Amino acid sequence: MGENVLSSEQIDAYWRDGFLVMPDALDAGRVATLNEVFQTWCDESAAETSSYGQTVDGRARFDLEPGHSVEAPALRRIASPVEVSDDYLAAMRDSLALDAVAQLIGPNIEFNNSKINSKQPGAATEVKYHQDFLFQPHSNEDLIAVLFFLDDVTLDNGPLEVVPGSHRGEMFDHWHDGVFTGAVDGSISAKAKERSIPCVGPAGTACLMHTRLLHGSAPNLSDQPRTLFIAEYRAEDSRPLGPSHIPSIYEGDVVRGERTGRIRSTAFEMIEPEMPREASFFNQQAVEG
Repeated sequence: MGENVLSSEQIDAYWRDGFLVMPDALDAGRVATLNEVFQTWCDESAAETSSYGQTVDGRARFDLEPGHSVEAPALRRIASPVEVSDDYLAAMRDSLALDAVAQLIGPNIEFNNSKINSKQPGAATEVKYHQDFLFQPHSNEDLIAVLFFLDDVTLDNGPLEVVPGSHRGEMFDHWHDGVFTGAVDGSISAKAKERSIPCVGPAGTACLMHTRLLHGSAPNLSDQPRTLFIAEYRAEDSRPLGPSHIPSIYEGDVVRGERTGRIRSTAFEMIEPEMPREASFFNQQAVEG
């Protein structure tokens, strides 16, 4: 716990590109355990006809993809799994990737939020290009999402696609014609697609991603699942400027270092985001502005 796990070259690459792919962030035993828990949730979801469960703000915890059925269960999002699984909570609290986060934006680190995003074989859900910070303004931008690969992520099963260096550029509006779509507009998305690179790797890999990095992902066109456990962290001196879109009883817990009580601010401008009314932002992205 608390070890320096990144080289100076990796640190430089993260700040240059806005992301870093980290092999072996989770060992095989932990990956297997997390997958077993997730499979239990998938099996339970087969009996449901609509998104279900409840987060601390009353929205559904388990988000089902359109077309979900008993014959073809399609659980695509679990909000704050750390609240309903000790195994996911333990993975959030301690990993080599968290050590890396502390090197990059530490030493004092708070937990921000967590979720599971899953694309079952043939899943049609596409994640449109967006920047996470536009959903969650904070006093400064030292937030990192850690995407743990629970399956082998390939070019065919809907990998994360990132635009290197875009975290150092513009913060794009996610509102269009008075509607919060949770995505950039079509012209920006087309340019992003041209510059994107996929993040692939075996199960246990993690991708560390800057909160302003432009990213998305395509549908899963393969016969293999693609499931990510995503834990997001913030510098302890970064304060949320609104309610969390994925609230948790653990938000603000110090997971590395100590609490200082200090607040650090950086200059930026953006339009206040809209809280998802339903289980997740997938429904926001399904709306055309």
